[in-house]
This record gives sequence, structure tokens and C-alpha cells, in this order.
Amino acid sequence: MIRVFPDVEALSRAAAALFARAAQHAVRRAGRFVVALSGGQTPRRTYEWLARPECREAVPWEAVHVFWGDERCVPFEDPRSNARIADEALLRHVPIPPHQIHPIRCEGDPEAAAVRYEAVLRGFFREASPRFDLILLGLGEDGHTASLFPFHSAVMERRRWVAAVPEADPPRVTLTFPVLNQARRVVFLVAGARKAEILRAVLEGPFDPLRWPAQGVRPGPGRILWLVDAEAAAGLFRIRQGSADERHYNQSEDPHGGTSR
Repeated sequence: MIRVFPDVEALSRAAAALFARAAQHAVRRAGRFVVALSGGQTPRRTYEWLARPECREAVPWEAVHVFWGDERCVPFEDPRSNARIADEALLRHVPIPPHQIHPIRCEGDPEAAAVRYEAVLRGFFREASPRFDLILLGLGEDGHTASLFPFHSAVMERRRWVAAVPEADPPRVTLTFPVLNQARRVVFLVAGARKAEILRAVLEGPFDPLRWPAQGVRPGPGRILWLVDAEAAAGLFRIRQGSADERHYNQSEDPHGGTSR
């Protein structure tokens, strides 16, 4: 499903409200809410909305566990750090227990960091496959999501939960499709005219997740949602041809456990 908003502020506000509802539902169902956060400016704005009283008070923070979808191998103090973005915009402003914040510690060797974070995930979930209640993702202008970049071996990973991307500058660590596609809900946050071309390629182009890794995120029918602003959606044929602000994209089963169009 795709929902189009007039601007990034409306998108971010809706994403924050969705986060709060998902947290409430998960805590009622299972006693905890497990979320993976993203970096980037649109997620940052969402976090800032979540820190506002009207959203902050709607989230049962004492039951929230925070992980990350990817991280750059930089110190926490570096402004490029996804953990720092979330901390500045949200986490330091809400009453979440510190031991329930699980950053990717990746200041040195990315391969070692990937192994460590996979151990953290396996120790937390204690089951054969991880099941996040919510994963927030962005979309790069080259079609990457998290740190799954076009034609990188991490896109083809079917066993490991966490992979290193040492070729990136700076090097990165990322969750892989075996994790992303087990989520109860995945929400993409996409804003700006610079994302219009790649958004159209990902949603309306041929299925080629090696070229456009965001296409490989297919947790199952009804479990993926695209929140986009009007500028990013401007190139979508189905939006241009209709007046509704929501469209469903038909999907079929993918042999790797997700789905494809």
C-alpha cells in the first residue's frame, strides 16, 4: 500500500502516529514493542514528532525495544551516526529504559561488528527467525534501503541476519532480507522530488532487487506500507491516473519467502 501526503511534515506526523498505534497494539498482544529505526532526514523528522507530548505520551516506552536497520562505522559523536540521529531527535526525550536501546556498535571492523550485532539479535529473539513489530526504512536515490546497495553481495544473503558493507564510505553494517522480510510491518518513508524517479522504478519497474534492493523488501501481503510525499510520488503512474491518496500494488509470492510484483 502507498499513502501520499502533501509534504514531509504531514508524512512525518502520520508516521509518528502509526508508530504509536503499532506500539500500543504490540504491547497489548505480546507485552513489548520491538522496532528497528532508520537514519536520514525524513526519519529524523518522524522522531521529532514522536518526542512531542501528544505522541510521546501515547507510546508505552517502558515496553519498547529499539534496534537499528543499519549503521555507519563511525563514532557515536559523528553526525552521520544513525544512533546519534535517533538519540538527539527522540530517545533522550522519552522514558525508555537505557538497556532496551540496542545500537549497532561499529566503530572498527565492520565484519566483526556484524557478527556481534547478529549475536545481540539472536540472544534477544531466542528463536529461529527474528520478528520485529515494526521496521522503518528509507529509500536511496540508487534504490538501496538500509545499507543493502545495488549489486552488493549482502543483497543476496539468505542465511545471515546481519551483513557488513566494508566497501561503503564509511563502511556500514546492515540487517539483511531474512530479517526485514520477517517483520510484522515494514514502513518506508520517502520524501522529496529527488526520490521520484527511483520510487517509480522500485514500485512500477520490473522486479530486479539486485539492481533495486528496496524491491527485495517483501514481508508479505498487507505488511508493507509506503508513506511518501507528493513530490516523491509525482512520477507514479497509478497516482497520476487516480484521485485517491492510497493505492494497492498487486503482489505474488517470491521464492525467497517474500513477495514480488
